[in-house]
Amino acid sequence: MEYDFSGDVAKIWPALMYMGAFILVVGALLFVLDILPRWGKNKERLQAAGFLGPALVLLCLGLVYPLVRTVYLSFYDKLGQNFVGFENYTWIFTNDDTLLMLRNTLLWVVCVPLLSTAFGLIYAVLVDKARGEGIAKSLIFMPMAISLVGAAIIWKFIYAFREADQEQIGLLNQILVWLGREPQQFLSNSPGNTFYMIVMLIWIQAGFAMVILSAAIKAIPAEIVEAARLDGANPWQMFWRVTMPSIRPAVVVVVVTITIATLKVFDIVRTSTGGQFKSSVLALEMYNQAFRAYDSGHGSALAVLLFVLVVPIVIYQVRQLRHRTESR
Repeated sequence: MEYDFSGDVAKIWPALMYMGAFILVVGALLFVLDILPRWGKNKERLQAAGFLGPALVLLCLGLVYPLVRTVYLSFYDKLGQNFVGFENYTWIFTNDDTLLMLRNTLLWVVCVPLLSTAFGLIYAVLVDKARGEGIAKSLIFMPMAISLVGAAIIWKFIYAFREADQEQIGLLNQILVWLGREPQQFLSNSPGNTFYMIVMLIWIQAGFAMVILSAAIKAIPAEIVEAARLDGANPWQMFWRVTMPSIRPAVVVVVVTITIATLKVFDIVRTSTGGQFKSSVLALEMYNQAFRAYDSGHGSALAVLLFVLVVPIVIYQVRQLRHRTESR
């Protein structure tokens, strides 16, 4: 029996056409920019416009237009037909379920960046110039190589629950059984389930914090360290008066980066509880409203709220980087 390739060709033919069109457009653009007359600064401006123009067009199509469209839909009903004003935003801050979701999101944003940075800093200080530093850092950083879904599945096995008369497959519940206690449903009981999921993201992000902060610690000038030691500073004073002031910009970068990632957390909650048992967060609720309840108004309002929460953090980070660049 011969295999019919016609169906496969029909499926990949549009993709090949788009790729060919892209190559032709880029080739034509490069050819035109190459044969431009040498008009000095004008030519440089034309070349810059030629290279940046397609990127700006794609940016507008992939980012600006969806943003404007989302803001527009947030003022309309679930079908996007009738104007309802700020009703969708009022729903966010008056509905009991969404208020609980906002509380959970706040817990994530407060706990994950602070604890991840704290543990990362402790790791960085402890393994700095220690024997086997490379191996220790690799083991601590390893969770960063795992996807959030994969990490959630791993921790679901750790939190797995079975009745007391059955053999436990979850590590934590098996430890409780060994200690003579009853197994617990870690991911089904609120508000504890939120904290148990927060542990997953801390486990992942602590490695990222450790790498950045370890590099910042190693960049501290040896002269400053030696001067502090000659002045009789003990390890505790060295940490608070030398290390922390020197790595403060790196700490800010780590906290801001992890905060943005935490605001957008979706995978862990979706995989662990699906938002049930009072564990939903902002990004997951936005997905549920837009793509499961088919309510474009509520989903768009939640997306705008997420955007509004992220933008000030990004602006602060940009200003900090600009200030550091100018100070150099």
